[in-house]
Amino acid sequence: MASIDQTELPGVGVRYEFDTDRGVRVGVLQHLSGDRELLLYDKNDPDTCDRTVRLKDADAEALADLLGLSQLAQSLGAVREAVGGLVIEWITIGQGSPFEGKTIGDTRLRTQTGVSIIAVIHNSEPTPAPGPEQQLDAGDTVIVIGTLDGIHRAETLLERG
Repeated sequence: MASIDQTELPGVGVRYEFDTDRGVRVGVLQHLSGDRELLLYDKNDPDTCDRTVRLKDADAEALADLLGLSQLAQSLGAVREAVGGLVIEWITIGQGSPFEGKTIGDTRLRTQTGVSIIAVIHNSEPTPAPGPEQQLDAGDTVIVIGTLDGIHRAETLLERG
């Protein structure tokens, strides 16, 4: 699998790039607005963007289908059913959340909802399998696993309190 480079572009969004097996640099610019651009770089100068293609939501979905993403989503759905309705979700700690500045242990999330935090992403840095002492800050993303009902309760607690 190709290594994907991620570059934060303040005020613009995030650029993701990788080199194909044939040495062509390809990227996607995810704008803060939600718009996306497909980036194709000059093979002789990988720092020079040769061509950009702005993708509307429908375009991005069509491209994802062509690349097999819908098949992957169907496969993940089957896996989810196979493990008894477990759901994995990404939840952002909201500004003003009562758990802002608190630890995972302070949330008592598993006790209150049956949901477990399996990773925390802080400033684009992931912490897999965080312990109860892991602090949560506004803007952090927690990756949780549990039932759909538990996930909904966890979202309510973590996002808004």
